[in-house]
Amino acid sequence: MCATCGCGGAGVRVSHAGHGHPHGHDRTVTLEVDLLAANDALARRNRGRLDRAGIVAVNLMSSPGSGKTTLLERTIRTLGGVSCAVLEGDQETLLDADRIAATGARAVQINTGAGCHLDAGMVARGLDALAPEDGSLVFVENVGNLVCPALFALGEHARVVIMSVTEGADKPLKYPHMFRTADLVVLTKTDLLPHVDFAVHDWADAVRRARPGVAILQVSATTGAGMDEWRAWLEGLRTHHGAPTRTG
Repeated sequence: MCATCGCGGAGVRVSHAGHGHPHGHDRTVTLEVDLLAANDALARRNRGRLDRAGIVAVNLMSSPGSGKTTLLERTIRTLGGVSCAVLEGDQETLLDADRIAATGARAVQINTGAGCHLDAGMVARGLDALAPEDGSLVFVENVGNLVCPALFALGEHARVVIMSVTEGADKPLKYPHMFRTADLVVLTKTDLLPHVDFAVHDWADAVRRARPGVAILQVSATTGAGMDEWRAWLEGLRTHHGAPTRTG
């Protein structure tokens, strides 16, 4: 059991999309170990590994149903000239990894069992299975949860918190730590704004109360609104961290 958040440590499985037969990777954690310190050390190793290969990694965090996978599908299909790969985190199933694989991108599913977040050790094993190309862009779609994923560094270059207009505008106030760790906050499903009771101004104000000055984007993976700005942010991140710029 994780001494930090109380989630189960056993039952973690790493699986290739489309294979349908996960590989078991059970583990036992000694409670006396400082789990966050150990995780941070592994995260630094992951980051070094990525940097040596010129790979930029983005940790996507949100509650379930925010539209992370749909956003990724459209992003991958429109990022011409950029090799993309995805680590998918869910408690069970290969559903999201199979969706990503259908775009032509490399995808590996990490099933956490009872676990409510990915950690640096899971990501290390996921990267082994994923084998992303040098210079590529790796997305880590974390387990849907607005609490625990914020506590665990993975070795990522940036953290993106995603929220949809079908959630309450007060979520940044209820779950402030998640938003305090964000390098970017993305509001999805904006095509539904005429049909839901969601005050964008109030939401943006709540986001910036939790994380003053953070960049905010509004997107719709359905209509394509805001996708140019999202792609530009990703390309800027890759340029900043020395990855090759897009040529296609």
